[in-house]
Parts: sequence; C-alpha cells; structure tokens
Amino acid sequence: MRKLYSALGIALLCASCSKDDVSKIIDPIVNLIYPDKAVATDPKVLGTVGEVKVYNGGYGSSMVQDPNDKTVFYLLTDRGPNIDGTEKDSKVFANPMFTPQIGKFRLKDNVLVFESAIELKNKNGVKLNGLPNPEGKGGSGEKALDTNGKDLGKSEDGIDSEGLARGADGSWWVSDEYGPHIVHFDASGKEIERINPWTTGKKLPLVFAKRRPNRGMEGLTITPDGKTLVGIMQFPLYNPSKDAVKNSLVIRIVTMDIATGNTKQYAYMMERTDLQAVSEIAAVSNSTFIVLERDGEYATEATRGKVFKKIYQIDLAGATDISDPNNGVNGLFPGNGTKTVEELKDAATLAKYNIKPVTKTLVADLMTDIKELYPHDKAEGLAVINSSLIAVCNDDDFGVTGEGTYKSKMLPAINTVDKNSIYFIKLKTPLK
Repeated sequence: MRKLYSALGIALLCASCSKDDVSKIIDPIVNLIYPDKAVATDPKVLGTVGEVKVYNGGYGSSMVQDPNDKTVFYLLTDRGPNIDGTEKDSKVFANPMFTPQIGKFRLKDNVLVFESAIELKNKNGVKLNGLPNPEGKGGSGEKALDTNGKDLGKSEDGIDSEGLARGADGSWWVSDEYGPHIVHFDASGKEIERINPWTTGKKLPLVFAKRRPNRGMEGLTITPDGKTLVGIMQFPLYNPSKDAVKNSLVIRIVTMDIATGNTKQYAYMMERTDLQAVSEIAAVSNSTFIVLERDGEYATEATRGKVFKKIYQIDLAGATDISDPNNGVNGLFPGNGTKTVEELKDAATLAKYNIKPVTKTLVADLMTDIKELYPHDKAEGLAVINSSLIAVCNDDDFGVTGEGTYKSKMLPAINTVDKNSIYFIKLKTPLK
C-alpha cells in the first residue's frame, strides 16, 4: 500500500521537478518528492473594501502535516482580515463575522490546492469569531472597529488563533494571542476544553496573562509521544510592566502534561530586541524542537542581508524550570529577589541567578537557505518532515495591509499580492 501511495505521490508532484530538484527535496521515508515552493491557487474573495480585494487567504499562522497523507497540510488562520486603526490599540475588521479556521490543502502539481475548511466553534457548536475578549476573560485592551468606525465590542468567543497542534486522535489544539488561551477542539472543530490563566481545572500559569497585546502564545506543538503540549510566547511578557522589561530578551516556553495539566516553564533568549520575535515551534523529539524567529521586514535583493528570519533547534534538557510554585501574577522572583525573570533581561544576568535558558543552535536562515528570495514579511508556520527536511509557511494577512485605510498587501520583491506559500528547506545539518 505504501509503495502504491508513494508512486502516486511522485507522479502527482514531480511532473515539473528537475533532476536537481529531485535530488534536493526527496523524503526518503515515504519516497515522496517536494517542490522548493508551493503557492496556494485562486483563494476565494471574502469581499472588498473600496477597490481592495480581501482574500481567504489568511491561512499560514501555523501548519501541521497530515501524519498519514504526506501530501496534505493543514494551515491555520488568525482572527480574520484586519489592519491597524488610527485610534490607539484599535484594529479595523473587514469581515467582523469571520470564523477562525483550519484549511486543508493538498500539494498537487507543485501548488497548494484548497480542499476544505474546519471552522472553529464553541462547546455549543456556535462559530467562534476574532473579536477581542472582555477584560478578565483574555482582554488585551484592543478595540475592534468595522470599516465605518463602529465599535464592534468584545466577545468571549473571540480567538486570535496562532498555534496549531494535532492529537493522535485527530483532535486539534490551538493557542492564541488574546488570553492567552489553549483550546482543545475535536476533529470537527468543536471546542472540548479551554485552558487559560484563570480557568478551573487545567490552567496556564497566571504570569502568562502579562503577555504583550498582539504578542501572545504564537507557537504550539505536541511532543511525538502525544503526552505534552509545548507553547512559546512571541515576545517577552510585560512583567511587571512594559517599561520594566525594555530591552529584555527573555521569552517564556510553557510545557503542559495533557493528562494532568501540570506545567513547567523555561527561558528562551531571542536574538535581538527589535525583532517581532518567535512565530512558531515544532517538535523534533520529546525534548528538542525547532523555533522560528523573525523580524517583520520584506526582503528584496537589495535588503536581503538585513532581513532576519531564522530557524533554531532548541533543547529543553538541562534548562532551568522557572515556574513559580505559588503561581503568583508575576511568576517567580529569582533568588527571592525583587525582579521578575523578564527584568533580568539577558543570559549573563540569568546566570547570576542560576537560571539556564534552553540551548539554541541555528539550523536554517530563510535569507540564504531557500533556492529563491523569500519575499514575505511574515514567516509563521513550521513543520518537520524528516530530520533533514522542514517546511515553512507564511501568513499572507488575507492579502491586505494598511493603517486606517485598507490596501493590497504587495510583496516589493515580486510586485504581487501576498499569497499563502509553503517553502521546503533541505537542512545542511540534520536535526537531532
């Protein structure tokens, strides 16, 4: 059966592959060949704002490869098409009733073909939305406006979905940038449980509610043994405040035993303080992971060397658990001191308090390790295909951008509207 499937996969995928392509991106485990890049074709138009088309599109905040059919990838949307408003902390939503969803895409003839979507729903089967949460329920202080400037209010069913993991039973785990929440959905997208810092039962540590607005739990994965969820924040927590953590490099990783809800926390050191920071995490083994760290810039041939989009392998083994046994709102104060972990800011200061961050090794640079120029601003999804081959997808923001006024999101390097794409990268050094 596997031989038949593999032969069919090669027939579908290799029609336009050169011999050079085949030698570089074959997956020997399933004898399947991947293109250097696959772009989503003909995304549906959700609507228009003025003359600007809003696409659906919007997939690519996270990515999971189907464990049984390796030609299938599931890509997650975020909260829906929106741009920055002119009011402080405001967002302008083009389609306020958009339902965050998981898109099923098939790799065929070197393109991504959309097949279906799983819309995310609450426990009563009501569709979720992307509106900000109320205060005390995950509120981030953001204000949602429609394109006419009307306040859209808050919703407990709002989710800004960013991280995606799939259980062995076909269920889904999604993390977000509001609460942050980790939500467990069944295979059809219906909520099973919601985990956050204030829930009863399983809960995230209280300190995670200190997340910076729009920089919540950007990445989520599940270990190969299926026992542990691993989430990573996008940016240092505002802990205890925005001003107190200026120039901090400390980002938190949280692990959760799915059966018991027990959590541990670790420090990840981002490379520079001016980055948008971590976009994704994907499991390699039960203790090792790859992490995507980036800026928010578009690369052109002229700016390629200045753009930062890199992938690191990390190992939790030997790192210090920075959990607070009292689960205080500011987390652990190392050495019974007066400063939070984020206030210690760098690895040298952490070491003075006997805190060892996760180890970190560069494994890929999108500016040098793909065949053509990577033109997107947002690299956001990761998948480990095998020890020598990984995949990266982009968030195309539904093809729109702007501040107060909607514009088409054009890629400067190729002068086209951004579209969801998956890039396949053969690693120079295999993952361990």
